[in-house]
Amino acid sequence: MAAGGKYQRIAMMNNLTNLLDLDPAQLVAYCGELGEKPFRAKQLQRWIHQFGAADFNAMTDLAKSLRDKLATRAYIGAPSIISDHTSADGTRKWLVDVGQGNAVETVFIPEENRGTLCISTQAGCAVNCRFCSTGKQGFSRNLAVGEIIGQLWMAEFELRKTKGVEPGPKGERQITNVVMMGMGEPLLNFEPTVTALKLMLDDNAYGLSRRRVTLSTSGVVPMIDKLAQECPVALAVSLHASNDALRDGLVPLNKKYPLAELMAACKRYLEFAPRDFITFEYCMLDGVNDSDENARELIALVRSKGREVPCKFNLIPFNPFPESGLRRSDNARIKAFAQILMDAGIVTTIRKTRGDDIDAACGQLAGEVQDRTRVQERMKKMAEYQKKFGKNFGRIVEVST
Repeated sequence: MAAGGKYQRIAMMNNLTNLLDLDPAQLVAYCGELGEKPFRAKQLQRWIHQFGAADFNAMTDLAKSLRDKLATRAYIGAPSIISDHTSADGTRKWLVDVGQGNAVETVFIPEENRGTLCISTQAGCAVNCRFCSTGKQGFSRNLAVGEIIGQLWMAEFELRKTKGVEPGPKGERQITNVVMMGMGEPLLNFEPTVTALKLMLDDNAYGLSRRRVTLSTSGVVPMIDKLAQECPVALAVSLHASNDALRDGLVPLNKKYPLAELMAACKRYLEFAPRDFITFEYCMLDGVNDSDENARELIALVRSKGREVPCKFNLIPFNPFPESGLRRSDNARIKAFAQILMDAGIVTTIRKTRGDDIDAACGQLAGEVQDRTRVQERMKKMAEYQKKFGKNFGRIVEVST
């Protein structure tokens, strides 16, 4: 299905336009450059995003003259599939090639009344949260629009093909919800991410409700405000800590945008959001952020006078990986933590771990990244120094006087 690999490289060498990179307005402008009327852009968009067509000759209601022009000037190229694995629980994970030695992961999570696709927006991630294996891979580059929306395009029609569902509006939609919770920080790749969002929402493409598209951010405050103005969708915030000192160590971005600024941005966002609450994601780490006191601090944080943030909490059991040095909170601790929040009247859910047998669970997406930030190299060097000079080398420690 995905017109990737060798074909994409040839197309790029010949300076062809990837039509997956264009949002509805841009496609109208592109057709105008070809001397075509705006309705042709809608026809073209439906063929691409509703029928999964990658061959212009298959677009039978387009004039042959337009098809000929497109064949010499454009192509439809999503990332090509490297591997495709399905978990025992039905979760399906694709590793897709985004070029230059990079690959990202896309995950489909089926449920009884919906199908959710988790999409990546960057090859790697520069935020480097302590509990996330993606960040330990380092960062290579931002994904282009076609590489982001191309994950939805690829997944929708791969799922239909597997189930024998016909393409087009008459065929049952397989993906009803999209979450931008894969590899990368979406708001640090703002313009391509917003263009992809506009395509997801457009009735001539995927026609998803704003309430069914969720963007997850670690807290890039200025871009939260910008998203509210340009394309507000449901917002999830990777919180993971109840105070600044703790969050500085878990989510380094907090040093730039501390909790007071983040909470204020969330409150502003709700004026434009399709939902009347923010989802706060909270990874449960044994002995780090899971005490009763942490729970009480969270209540105070979101109920602070003058900046109350209507919210729900999604508690995420940590998926361990060797480099983190962290452990998952046990189930009893997670339930007790949740109960404190619920007793305060805050809607709280505990995320069910899905796809962990194929490394598709939250925090496990790693892909293959040509790391320009040299994270793994620096981690290895630090480990060598700590072995030589002691485990506290490079850390801030309290010295008693």
